[in-house]
Parts: sequence; structure tokens; C-alpha cells
Amino acid sequence: MLIDHEKSQALAENLANQAEVQGRSLWKDAANRFYHNKAAMAGLVVLCLVVIFTLVGPLFAQWDNEEIDWNALGNIATAGAPSIETGHYFGTDELGRDLYSRVIQGTQVSLMVGVIGSLIAVVIGTLYGATAGYIGGRLDGVMMRFVDIMMSVPYMFILILLMVIFGRSIFLIFIGIGLISWLDMSRIVRGQTLSLKNKEFIEAAIAAGVPTFNIIVRHIVPNVLGIVIVYATLLVPQMILTESFISFLGLGVQEPLTSWGVLISEGAGTMSYGTLWQLAFPLFFFVITLLSFFFIGDGLRDALDPKDR
Repeated sequence: MLIDHEKSQALAENLANQAEVQGRSLWKDAANRFYHNKAAMAGLVVLCLVVIFTLVGPLFAQWDNEEIDWNALGNIATAGAPSIETGHYFGTDELGRDLYSRVIQGTQVSLMVGVIGSLIAVVIGTLYGATAGYIGGRLDGVMMRFVDIMMSVPYMFILILLMVIFGRSIFLIFIGIGLISWLDMSRIVRGQTLSLKNKEFIEAAIAAGVPTFNIIVRHIVPNVLGIVIVYATLLVPQMILTESFISFLGLGVQEPLTSWGVLISEGAGTMSYGTLWQLAFPLFFFVITLLSFFFIGDGLRDALDPKDR
């Protein structure tokens, strides 16, 4: 009886230990790998701080982004310099407007352009590439030849042409950048779909009579989500760079709105007057945000890479 009791106790302990051991899912394993990537975590922390700055920063602003400080306008190099006493924490621009408030607004606009533009590109590119790769045949050939033709046209030229024809608008920037940036995403997703379409779970769904659209949305897209997320994080800084370049040329957002590109362009034009802060502050937020997105993208790529598991 004593032996049976010991055996049962050992069996109970073994079952308890097995219950405590939980298998890690794909996403949990990726999250653990991402957490141990110091560069990616540093980029995530910096990006969170930038977002917090855009949300909390206006509470500490003493000047509106359109308000002109006439005292600073008389001598920007001295009276418009960064100062806590005057309430111009980042100084003023050449028109006497508070640069702190304008940097906050520029950060909000540039981040919105990057996130919304990349979201549009990801949705269109993912569905387009998955459809072409799964259906295949002549439809695939026609769809991908259209992508090749579009990629041969300079997308910056198309975007500038849209701005000239329809006028400068923040919504047109969102749509224009997103609609011309999905081409690479479609080719990436198509390649992944070609490797998935002959898998057993896809054949089982076909045998069960699942419609083609449902197979693409419910089976293909979730299985390419990892690489889509990685590419999206690398697409956001590309969107921000595109918007900044357009704004630098004077074809971006219109006053009273501003963006990093507008602020950097204005700061570069006033460097000779001894007002370096007009360029330094927006350029600082521009650089650290782009680096943060690149580090996060590299971290996600390493975390979701099946070869490293």
C-alpha cells in the first residue's frame, strides 16, 4: 500500500509539472525574442516617448502655433532664442511663432502621414498580392505586369503631379502616398502566397468548398501577416521621408498646418542668421523617429524569422 501511495504521489507531481509547462505559441516566442533585442526595445521606447510628447506636450505650451510674439520678431537671433522665461522652449521661427508648438504639430502630421499612408499601402498591397498569387494563371500575369509598369514610373513624379493638379491637401497626401507605395508589398505577398497555396490546409479548405475570397482572407493573409508587419514598420519611415521631401520642396502641407519637412526647410533657410535651433529641434525629432522605426523593423524581422527559431 505504501508503494502504491508513493507511485500515485509521484504520478500526481508529474502531472502537476506537466500542467505548469505551457507550450509557447509563434507570437509569444516572437515577442520574447523581440523583448531581448536591445536595439529594438530602445527604438520602441524612444518612439513611445515621441508619441507621448505629441499628446502631453500641448499641455505645457504657453504659445499657440499660430500666435506671433512681436517682441521676438524684432530680433530673432536673440529675443527668439530658446528660453523658459519667455515660454519659447524651442525658440521661435522667423515669423515669431513658437517653435515648440509647431514641432508638436509637425510631429503629429508627419506621424499620421507615415502611419495612415503605410496602412493604405499594406491593405491594398496585401490583398492584391495574395489574390494574384493564389489565383495564378493569366490573371496573375496581367496583375503583376501592371505592377511592373507602375514601378517603372517615378512615383515621386506622380505624387507631385497629383499635388499640382488637385492642389495641396493633407488628405491627398495620405491617399497619394499610400496608393503609390503598395507595389513592393504586393510582390512580397505574392511570393509568400505562391509558397502557401499548395499547403495541406489550403487544399483542405478547397476540398471543403470554401470560397476563394474566404481562403485568401482567412487562410492566406493571416499566414503572411508576420512579413507584412515587418515591412509595414519599415514602410512608415519611407512615408515620412516622402512627405518631408515633398514639403521641403514646398508642395506638402499648407499653412497653418506644418510638418517635419516644412520645419526643416524653414530652419535650413535661416541658418545663416544664427538661428540654428530652428533646424536642430525638428531635425532631432525627425532623425530619432526614423531610427526608432528602423530598429523596430529589424527587431521584428529577427523575431519573426523562422530560420532563427
